Amino acid sequence: MDDLAAGDPSHIGPFRLLGRLGAGGMGRVYLGRSASGRVAAVKLVREEYAHRDQFRARFAREVTAARQVDSEWAARVLDADARAEIPWVATAYVAGPSLQDVVGRDFGPLPEPSLSALGHRLALALADIHSAGLVHRDLKPSHVLLTLWGPCVIDFGITGALSASAGPGVVVGSPGFMSPEQMRGEPVTPAGDVFCLGVVLAYAATGRMAFGRSEGGLASMMLRVAHEEPDLVGVPAQLLPVVRACLHKDPARRPTPGQLAEHLAYGSVGDSWLPREVRLQVARHAEVLRNSGLPAGHRRRQYLPPVPEDVYRPDPPPPPPSMGMPRGHAYPRVAVSRARTGAWRSRRRARRTGALLLGLVLLALVAAWLIVRYVT
Repeated sequence: MDDLAAGDPSHIGPFRLLGRLGAGGMGRVYLGRSASGRVAAVKLVREEYAHRDQFRARFAREVTAARQVDSEWAARVLDADARAEIPWVATAYVAGPSLQDVVGRDFGPLPEPSLSALGHRLALALADIHSAGLVHRDLKPSHVLLTLWGPCVIDFGITGALSASAGPGVVVGSPGFMSPEQMRGEPVTPAGDVFCLGVVLAYAATGRMAFGRSEGGLASMMLRVAHEEPDLVGVPAQLLPVVRACLHKDPARRPTPGQLAEHLAYGSVGDSWLPREVRLQVARHAEVLRNSGLPAGHRRRQYLPPVPEDVYRPDPPPPPPSMGMPRGHAYPRVAVSRARTGAWRSRRRARRTGALLLGLVLLALVAAWLIVRYVT
C-alpha cells in the first residue's frame, strides 16, 4: 500500500482513506476505514466516466446487482454511490496478494493441489456471480486475490458499465484474458467468464499466458485467440482436460461453472492449500489490517483529519436522538430494545423455573433414598 498523494481525497463516502492500493483502467483504489472500524477497498472511478450519463446508469445497475452476490469466494460489495460527483464503490478488503504477483513475480507456477483448489473455488465464485445476473467480463490473475482459506474474486460487475459507455467497435477488457467473442465485440455471456477461467488456470499452472503476450498488438492477439490452439505445455495432466474444455472456441461447448466445480470438488481447503512460502507472504499482507490506522471498532474521531467541503460522499446521517430531539420522544429503537428486554426476561424466568423444578426433584429423590436407607 502506498501513501495518499497530493490531490487524493481524505474521505470517500463514509470511509476515511488510509492509503492507495492501486490504479487501473477504471480508476484508483484506496484502502478505507469507516467510523465503525470496517476496512474496505474503495474504488473511485476515473473522472472522465463520471460525465457519461450512460456510464452512471449502467454503473448503478451493475452495483445493485453486485450487492446481491453472496459468495465465500468473491469480495462483498459494502457500499456505493453512483450519483456522487465522482461515482465510487467499496468492497470488503481482502488481505492477500494477487495471483499475478504470486505467480508472475514472486514464486512461479502453483503445484497441482493448489491449482485444483483454485479452479474449484473460482468456479464457485463465478456460479454465485452469474446467479445474481452478472458477468465478470474481466477475470484475470490481478483480479484473483489469494488468502489463507482460498482465492477471492474482485472487481466483478464493474467492467460492464464501462463496456456499455465505450461505444461500438471498442473492446473493453484485458488482452490475453478475453474470450474470442469478447474480442470480436460480441455480447459477453457467462461462457465468456469460463473461457477466462481457463486462461487463468493455465497461467497459474505455467506462469505463461496461454495465447502469448500482446507485444504484437491487439489484432495479433485476437487472431491467436480466435484461430490458434493455446499453449498448455506444463499444465498438469489431471487438470489439462478441464482447461481445454474451458478454452473451447465455441461458447456453447464450454462447461458451466457448476459443472467445473463438481468436477474439481476438492473438499475442505483449510490453511494449507498454498505452498508454505506463499502462505507466509499471504500472512504478511494481513499485517496491513493491523498497521492501517485505528483498530477495528475503536473510535477516536478527534484525531481524524478534517473533511474538505468538496469530499466525494453523500449527505451526513441524521443526528442521534440525544442531539436536538424533544425530551420524552418515543424512538423506535427504544421500543425494539424494550421488546428484546422482555424476551430476555421471559427466557430467564423460564430457566429459573426449570432449575427450581429440577432442585425439587433432586430433593425428593434424596428424601426417598433416606427413607429407604434408615426407615426400612
